[in-house]
Amino acid sequence: MTRESVSSALEQGQGHLVVSHLNPPPSYDLDDHPVPTGREEIWRFTPLKRLRGILDGEASDAHLTWETTLPAGVTLREVGADEAVALGELAPNDRPSALAAANAGGAMLLDVPADAVVAEPVVLHLHGESVDDLVWGRLIIRVGTHADVTVVLNHTGSARYSAITTVVVGDGARANVLTLQDWDDDAVHLGRDAIRVGRDASVKHTSISFGGDVVRMHANVEYAGPGGEAELLGLYFADEGQHLEHRLFADHNAPKTKSHVLYKGALQGQGAHTVWIGNVLIRKVAEGIETYEENRNLVLTDGCQADSVPNLEIETGEIEGAGHASATARFDDEQLFYLRSRGVSEKEAQRLVVHGFFNDLIRKVGIPSIEDRLLETVETELAKNVLKELA
Repeated sequence: MTRESVSSALEQGQGHLVVSHLNPPPSYDLDDHPVPTGREEIWRFTPLKRLRGILDGEASDAHLTWETTLPAGVTLREVGADEAVALGELAPNDRPSALAAANAGGAMLLDVPADAVVAEPVVLHLHGESVDDLVWGRLIIRVGTHADVTVVLNHTGSARYSAITTVVVGDGARANVLTLQDWDDDAVHLGRDAIRVGRDASVKHTSISFGGDVVRMHANVEYAGPGGEAELLGLYFADEGQHLEHRLFADHNAPKTKSHVLYKGALQGQGAHTVWIGNVLIRKVAEGIETYEENRNLVLTDGCQADSVPNLEIETGEIEGAGHASATARFDDEQLFYLRSRGVSEKEAQRLVVHGFFNDLIRKVGIPSIEDRLLETVETELAKNVLKELA
């Protein structure tokens, strides 16, 4: 009976489409995304009362301030809602992204032409002035066939911000997209980044969260043809009272595709809460795929909570490999003892362990200026709590 129920749930949808129990079917219709109660599987970890009314969907004409660095050949322009859909926008699959699509009106289109090799990063710096401002965002990043580009989205200041972002990567292209949430302490950010990977294309997507009161980021990836590869990376550091939530969905809807997920987080201070939900759906047509998802959490003080839930939904046994791993732990006593026995102070030993925990992931980012900034930010975060107590 249970097996029949699971099979029935997986086979819902139109035609060959399969619906994941952790990823509702995409739809622009708000009726398909009702206001959550908190009992739903996809909302049970999120503190709904701290979202400051975003899910009510109130209309607003407030905006973030944009500062851009656009290398030669890369353009940024506003397009209408209908054009956004025609460009291949991936329809929203949760209420925040559906509200963003409905209320943002037009979308911003970042366009990288075919065959362009963009040496310098494209930088979009989005800044909010006040948490009283409710801002709806809609962005499409289109990477032409055989292009090569790095895009950085940097969020600072304060706002109540809900955004839908689509990254369409053409056949044979390479894209490195990084989103950095470095908000003020009172900001609320709900974001959905959806990526379509072209045939034989490769995408690296990195989500980094340090600031904000509540940040809930949702990264999706699907494939437009065989041979596509996606690497999904994430780093987060939660302080006292912060809620940082990251959700991943890799939809292997084409054969010979690959996905690799690695997220690492640290927590310190009373009430610090992190959530990582990873889900991979391997459809019947996705023969010969490879996938692996991994989440590691380091709890630095008492009073923290880290929730980590990896999932695999597999419909074919004809795959190269699939797996997942999750771990949450405190400081490794053996590592600390080894360092202390060689004359390293307790403060310096803990600092070295945390830097070692994050260092391999930071070096995968592939943007030297961002990597150096992240190492400095980790040091700043440690100084707020762990190293302060040891001073």
